Amino acid sequence: MPKITQGAFSFLPDLTDDQIAAQIQYALDQGWAVSLEFTDDPHPRNTYWDMWGTPMFDLRDAAGVMGELKACRTANPDSYIRLSAFDSTRGWETVRLAFMVHRPTQEAKFRLERTEGPGRVQHYSVVRA
Repeated sequence: MPKITQGAFSFLPDLTDDQIAAQIQYALDQGWAVSLEFTDDPHPRNTYWDMWGTPMFDLRDAAGVMGELKACRTANPDSYIRLSAFDSTRGWETVRLAFMVHRPTQEAKFRLERTEGPGRVQHYSVVRA
């Protein structure tokens, strides 16, 4: 079954915890703040994920973030968990890296439904299968 693809590394096999820690350390070395978010609705148009704690502005070691990730996985085993790294440098002030760090054992399925209206209007809606 295909997996939900969102963020960096989404078309690669899932990263191991060592690979996740290496990416976190890279982000921290750049001075980016790391945060964790989770949801049971990973649809790309769902921009409202629940935040796990607050952004980790003060951490400089990937081990601290990995501890929070472990706690988030334990509390939300059937959710998607995304890690985001925010660059607050003046002129950027944006998420520079985001990727999935946990998936539920049963992936969500979506399908596209197309309906035609009057004239040349076509309506698309995404339905959770």
